[in-house]
Amino acid sequence: MNGMGRADGQIGKAGHRLALSACSLLFASISSPACAQSGALDLADTGDTAWILAASVLAFAATLPGFVLFACGQARGRNQITTLYQGMGAVLASTLAWAIAGYTLAFGHATGGWLGAGNAWMLREFGNLRAGSSIPESGFALFQSTSALLPVAILVAFRSGRMNTAWLMLFAPLWSLVAYAPLAHAIWGGGWISEKFLPIDWNGGIVIGVGVGVSGLVLALMGADREPAPSPLSPLGLLLALLGATLFLVGRIAASGGQALTGNDDAAAAMLATLLGAAAGTMTWLLLGRATNCPPGPLSLARGILCGLACIAPAAGYVSPGGAIVIGAFGTTVSYSLARTLQARTRLGDAGVLASVFAGGGACGSLLVVPFIQPALGGTGHPSGTSLIDQLIGQAGTLALATIWVAATTLVLATMVSLVRPMRPAQECVDQGLDIATPEGF
Repeated sequence: MNGMGRADGQIGKAGHRLALSACSLLFASISSPACAQSGALDLADTGDTAWILAASVLAFAATLPGFVLFACGQARGRNQITTLYQGMGAVLASTLAWAIAGYTLAFGHATGGWLGAGNAWMLREFGNLRAGSSIPESGFALFQSTSALLPVAILVAFRSGRMNTAWLMLFAPLWSLVAYAPLAHAIWGGGWISEKFLPIDWNGGIVIGVGVGVSGLVLALMGADREPAPSPLSPLGLLLALLGATLFLVGRIAASGGQALTGNDDAAAAMLATLLGAAAGTMTWLLLGRATNCPPGPLSLARGILCGLACIAPAAGYVSPGGAIVIGAFGTTVSYSLARTLQARTRLGDAGVLASVFAGGGACGSLLVVPFIQPALGGTGHPSGTSLIDQLIGQAGTLALATIWVAATTLVLATMVSLVRPMRPAQECVDQGLDIATPEGF
């Protein structure tokens, strides 16, 4: 009996171990497809990964608190608190949209079309390495989220003090999915625009600058006939705007270096070009203001920083430091002239200036990169052996397609969301100031 009991016990223990092994294998087979990233084999370069993580944190500072503070400072009347929490709320709502569907639509497996494959819904099925890089795909997704969330914060500034918070909370994540993600995939994610036109857009001169500038202009035009002339900013508003622009500068320099996806000379050269382009744009904006009887001030300095960054964004990783200075100065000259024209002939106010800065600056930089990418001028050379004329046509075609896409999607989305919740608060709330009239924002 004792021998038989021991045998039965050994058989039972063996069966128990076998059952545990089978359950473990079954669990692994079920759970592995849904894992965010497999840790079985880590092939990532630790130095490059550390750089991307650091660049992501600094780049996010361009959005929160960077541009949200700028939008808050630029808000007139009793609208600063509302603008601040609207910007933060819209960015965080869009963060969830990016995680659920935005990343896979923009950077899922390339299909040659407008959208990426659905392999990364809810940020699942991450590989150990992002294709063509030495960093984990989780780090790549984190870094790209900084570019995806920035336009949402910028859009808030186009209608600060003139938006219902509920409308914005619905519109912002939808815009990031419907307008931004397809455009990012078409240009950055291996979509059909990148295959047919070979566009050059290092840090979002088209995807971010032109995209948000055109979209913001559409939103501003939807209520431009009732917009009053802008009142002067308070000293606190000027302080917040300049502080936000400074943080925006730091964040965009880091984002430009991060686009190299590795900590090497390419990253350093892109960061240097971004700094020089921003500096040239800022000084040009101030000089043009002096020449047109607009004395330089904190707001002019802040706008010059934004414009210089928008101009150099598409070219930072491809041109020499001297080329970056010329692009920043020339692009800012065109953007400043456009802003003056819109202010003189429309009632868009600050929205017209922002549209000129981002859309005008991004478009100018996207075209100016073509001559300055020539090796004779210190550039890296045209991609795939294309000629100067071919590249110029490709840049112009990409700009036209991006403009049409974001204008159409913004108009449709804004109209649809307005059927659920009106975009503009009641006129008496606008006159009184949203901080006082609608303290909860709804």
